Formats: sequence, structure tokens, C-alpha cells
Amino acid sequence: MFQIISDGGSDFSKEEIAVHGIEVVPFYVNFGDAFLKVGVDITTEEFFNRLTAEKGIFPKTSQPNPHDYIEVCEPYLQKDQDIILFTISSKLSGSHNSAMVAANILKEEYPDRKIVVIDSLNGSVAQGLILREMIKMRDAGYTLERTATLTEAVMKTTRVYFTLDTLEYLKRGGRVGPTTAFVGGVLGLRPILQLENGEVSQLDNVRGKKNVLRLIEEALVGALSDEKENVNISIGHIFSEKEAMTFKASLESALGIQIDTPITEVGATIGAHAGPGALAFAYCKKYESLEGGV
Repeated sequence: MFQIISDGGSDFSKEEIAVHGIEVVPFYVNFGDAFLKVGVDITTEEFFNRLTAEKGIFPKTSQPNPHDYIEVCEPYLQKDQDIILFTISSKLSGSHNSAMVAANILKEEYPDRKIVVIDSLNGSVAQGLILREMIKMRDAGYTLERTATLTEAVMKTTRVYFTLDTLEYLKRGGRVGPTTAFVGGVLGLRPILQLENGEVSQLDNVRGKKNVLRLIEEALVGALSDEKENVNISIGHIFSEKEAMTFKASLESALGIQIDTPITEVGATIGAHAGPGALAFAYCKKYESLEGGV
């Protein structure tokens, strides 16, 4: 059986990591004093508490370096296990490049072992959904090669949408200008964002969070009604668990299904630019439904 190693962009909880027997290579955050490993030196809750409390400071996030990947991978290679490395979109972070550098170094030292690096072209709850499909394939006894092939197919069916409570954190990070953020705040506009081809793009600006959530639910129901038995859905949040739970219950009722994926706490990698109050929605096809076409 091969080992699955993901970077921290997948937003898996420590409990899920332990249950599924995967490894996670964390990202770093820096509030201007020191680089801290997310989930090791600072918890997600502590990160967002500092983010909201320290208004004059915008934390920087930094990808794992090649040494971080080597440190996690090497014990498995020494036990003659092959590895899949799964990263956040290469268009959002240098984590994928670090994984590639590490893999090339390790392949020279362990030429008999297979190391496959997969760029998810996603992040957060969407990356986590794809990772769950990969775990299911591993646990079902699929080979590394077949798992990698089907994972690529799952990725092509994956969609993820975000909405934010405020544009303040995008402004702090230079993603939008101060005028746009100010006008958005005055008018009560909330952006609906998506990841498309691995990059963030804006779908719409909508006044009022209730309208945003209504439109997203309508879009999901329209897209998934005929495929609801063949898809997995995930909902994530930043300090908005009650809203996430309410949305999940409403979507379950509208689709007539139960969403099995646990509600996810969005981590620092995406959360640094999204801020508290953000909500994320993702879906992908189950790998079983794609078997015949790959």
C-alpha cells in the first residue's frame, strides 16, 4: 500500500489525518515576528484570533520547502513504500514546486521507489474532497498508478465557490484596492468567488449574505440534481459554523440526500485572504462513477 502525503492546503483536521493514516506537510504563517507551522506551532483558531485582533498587521503565508517534504517522505521510502504527494494549486502557491524538487532529490536516493506528485489545481474544501476520493481508492486496494489516473479524472469534475463577509482581508493582501473594499462595505456587497483552472476568479457581487447563500444553493441544486448520487459535497467556514450547518441542512433538504463529508474549518492558507465569516462550497464526482471512462 502506498502512502498519501498532502500539503496543508487540504484543510484536513488532526482527527481526520489520524483516522485516514495520511501525512500532512504544513504551511507557515508569519505575523512579522517568526515563521510558525500551521497546526504545529499555531492552531487555526489561534491564527484567526490574531488575524482579527492585530488590525495593523497582515500575516504572510509561506509554502512548505523541499526539506519539509523530504523530512515527511523519507521514513516511508525507507520502509519501501511508494508515495503520492498531493498539493494545493500551483497557481496559488509554490508548494507544488517544493514537492517536485523534493521528489526529484528523493528519487535519486531511492531509485526503486515511486513518487508521484499531483497538482490538485484546487485548495481548501475542494482539495480535501479530492483527497478523500484518493484515500478511498487506496483503502480499496487500488494501485498507485490507477489511483493517480482516477484522481486526475476526479479533479476535472471538481468545483469550489467562496463568499466573504468582508473585502478587508483581500485589501490587506493587495488582492483588491481600498476603494473597491470601501464601496463593497458601504453597499453591503459580498463577492462570490470560484477556483477556475487553479486560479481565483470572481463570479458576481451580491448584496446581502442571505441573497448570496440563496443563489449558491440554487446553483448547486441546478448543477447536482441529476448527479446527486454520484457526487460528494463539502462545506467549509471560518468562524461561521452555525451558518455552514444551516446551509448544509437546507441543501440536503433541497437535494434529498445526506451530505456525509464533515463540515470543514477553512485553514490559514486560504483563510488569510478570506477572513472570518467566509464560507466555502465544493463538490466533485465520486471516483466510482468515473471508472468506465478512464
